[in-house]
Amino acid sequence: MATMTLRGIDDQTAEVLKERASREGTSVNALTLRLLRESLGLEKRKRNATYSDLDHLSGTWSKEDQAEFECNTTIFEQVDKDLWK
Repeated sequence: MATMTLRGIDDQTAEVLKERASREGTSVNALTLRLLRESLGLEKRKRNATYSDLDHLSGTWSKEDQAEFECNTTIFEQVDKDLWK
């Protein structure tokens, strides 16, 4: 296994690597190796995305809101059998 030194990493890139490694609970070295392997096609990217863009809506519906939503979306559960002949 080879040892390499990477020079010229700008402050913004270094900071983003540190933040992401911390968020993923791994070291900057392990993260960098994984990103390199993925970008070179040596390793498949794992699909374990975590989304937080709708978190502010979580738990905000009342029972009436839920009932109205379910009533208005029940049509999507029906299959038009004539289209599938």
